[in-house]
Amino acid sequence: MTDTVDQQAQEAPPAPPSSPGGRTYNGWTQNDTLEDYSLRYAPKSFRRWTPYVVATTALGGIAYLADFAIGGSIAVSHGFSSAMVAILTAALVIFLTGIPIAYYSAKYSIDMDLLTRGAGFGYLGSTLTSVIYASFTFIFFALEGSIMAQALELGLHIPLPVGYLVCSLIILPLVVYGMTALSKMQVWTQPVWLVLMVAPFVSIAVQDPGRFAEFTHFAGDSPTGAGISVLGVGAGAGVALSLIAQIGEQVDYLRFMPDKTAGNGRQWWTAVLGAGPGWVVLGALKQIGGAFLAFTVAGSVGLAKANEPIQQYVHGFSTFAAPVALGLATFFVILSQIKINSTNAYSGSLSWSNFFSRLTHRHPGRVVYIFLNVGIALALMEGGVFGFLNTVLGFYSNVAIAWIGAVVADLVINKPLKLSPSYIEFKRAHLYHFNPVGFGSMLIASAVSIAAYFDAFGAYGKAFSPFIALFLAMVLSPLCAVLTKGAYYIARADGLDEPLLGPDGLPSAAVLTCSVCATGFERPDMAGCPFHQGAICSLCCSLEKDCHDRCKTGGAVVFLDAPRGPA
Repeated sequence: MTDTVDQQAQEAPPAPPSSPGGRTYNGWTQNDTLEDYSLRYAPKSFRRWTPYVVATTALGGIAYLADFAIGGSIAVSHGFSSAMVAILTAALVIFLTGIPIAYYSAKYSIDMDLLTRGAGFGYLGSTLTSVIYASFTFIFFALEGSIMAQALELGLHIPLPVGYLVCSLIILPLVVYGMTALSKMQVWTQPVWLVLMVAPFVSIAVQDPGRFAEFTHFAGDSPTGAGISVLGVGAGAGVALSLIAQIGEQVDYLRFMPDKTAGNGRQWWTAVLGAGPGWVVLGALKQIGGAFLAFTVAGSVGLAKANEPIQQYVHGFSTFAAPVALGLATFFVILSQIKINSTNAYSGSLSWSNFFSRLTHRHPGRVVYIFLNVGIALALMEGGVFGFLNTVLGFYSNVAIAWIGAVVADLVINKPLKLSPSYIEFKRAHLYHFNPVGFGSMLIASAVSIAAYFDAFGAYGKAFSPFIALFLAMVLSPLCAVLTKGAYYIARADGLDEPLLGPDGLPSAAVLTCSVCATGFERPDMAGCPFHQGAICSLCCSLEKDCHDRCKTGGAVVFLDAPRGPA
């Protein structure tokens, strides 16, 4: 399988050289293997992986052990019953909101940032969501790195501060080479990881099945014991809902899906649903597993350390391989954290690339932002972010779910009701800077929910603040679309004669030459530019700072009259 991946990557045609008289990019930016089309539509010529390989690579990124820490933390704080209801409620919300995002990303071959731009946020409006998404990647990189450093300390006696540095540096070589290297690593390691993850549960089920029944009476530190507490459910679900932005990391890979055709339809849908929203099925099971392992280990290490995955797995492996339990657990934690933090660093580099390219009109290459993202995560690790797990994730979930809720509302409500275009337009040349439909809805929803989180509406408002964010975002988005009559989605009509769709009804693979960098890109990445009097690629358009958006001075167009993308 990996030989096929390498062959497919090598067969992708090299980009033509830049024009001597136009814009030039450095070697990192021009190298497709390094750059991975970080700011662009992923062209058909590059998307040569099968649905299986893309899905496996995407699912390899959910090998993280923060789920075990989150599940253990929720169970310790709120007891068994509240933890189970909280975890399953959050999983249902995450699954349902993930379906349309995964579908549109795979269909249009764009990442989460480009999808957000066209789903009601506008060109600059999505800069804020780029920071929100980047925050998700470095917060979870820090949490996962902390878990790995705990394993290095316990298994190899490496001090935590040094372990944090090691956990950061080890990720860099893998992420530099993007999808080409990550697909190989994830495919190779997935079977080993799966076996090691389930082994302790199988061992306990065989040797001491009564432990599972005992688990249902686990009270942890909850003042209400093992029974259901409404406040406990809300607070626990809020922590679990911080993972809602994980769908962004999934679609960072799903954008490389091949076009859906009559021949691959079933495989395509299985891959999109399984590796898109389907990640949360395994995620919820891991959280429940973490809660169970926290219960089993609490008696020996105490409640304060029961949510540490290294402690959980040392105990789990000791049930069938006591002499090598520590070494096996250390290896498992390191493997898991390399798999997920490669994804965190990769996705973070995409977000920072999008953010800074719009603000500075410069793009030194995705590779530069890998170091920025990992550097921020390292600072958080050294600051002891793991010790504030529930607080950090509980606060973050309010903002993340307001963003995701606004995007989903546009995709599943506004588009079917024809309040927004049926397609996703991501290019600067065709977008307003801000669209109040998504951007405004997110700001209001997150502001109200954050106020609720800080006790503005009492204990229940604090506990259910993420649900307030989701409800407001889903309601405000169509309301704003009606009030604005969809006038802020499309700023001008397309200026190119070449049709966006090919004869097969799929995005055209016709290659047009950018009049600025003289590089060939497929039609969906191109726009007509009156300033340069020719076609321009989306990246050159983003980085242009002398045109002052003169192409959009003619006023808005009615988007329903000019659909330029697949329905």
